[in-house]
Amino acid sequence: VQLVESGGGLVQPGGSLRLSCAASGLTFDDYGIGWFRQAPGKERIFVGGISWDGNGPNYADSLSGRFEISRDNNKETLVLQMNNLKPEDTAVYYCAGRTGRTPSPQTYDYRYWGQGTQVTVSS
Repeated sequence: VQLVESGGGLVQPGGSLRLSCAASGLTFDDYGIGWFRQAPGKERIFVGGISWDGNGPNYADSLSGRFEISRDNNKETLVLQMNNLKPEDTAVYYCAGRTGRTPSPQTYDYRYWGQGTQVTVSS
């Protein structure tokens, strides 16, 4: 099983980035998917997640509607669209998959993790 994130990079405050997560080796639509992020010296925290059928994406309250998650089960990909980025959004971003078909805000509920992609928001 592989989850591979891409799309990270350096962006100025107020800018946007689109992260992708490509899955292989699993039955993608059996899994709820979550996005997490980890800043240097801090714990990994939940950004948002989406159910197996794409319904009801949910997000961390702190994001204030700036992020949007979608998935394409035919292409076995997940997207995290990030808008109006702030310096505090700087972190390594991870996608993760869990059986049970719905997302969870807890890292321990996820079985598979990607390697992460760095997002840096700085002027």
